[in-house]
Amino acid sequence: MKKLIRCANQYIWESDWKLISLLKFCLLSLGICIGLHVPSQRKKTVLCIAAATFIVSYIPLMAKFIRIVCADDGT
Repeated sequence: MKKLIRCANQYIWESDWKLISLLKFCLLSLGICIGLHVPSQRKKTVLCIAAATFIVSYIPLMAKFIRIVCADDGT
């Protein structure tokens, strides 16, 4: 497991923003494909879980981005 994490970290360090955005679109597409197979009586539950996961992951990402933007001195 440690080797997998080390390889994933190396992959991210060697990637630029274009590759990371492509990875995110890939994961989005996978999530949509999985979501299409959810039974209709469970869709509301899945939507609530997905929305909560989005909010929990989005806030730290944007907080870090805003911190970087605010610290940027324009050089």
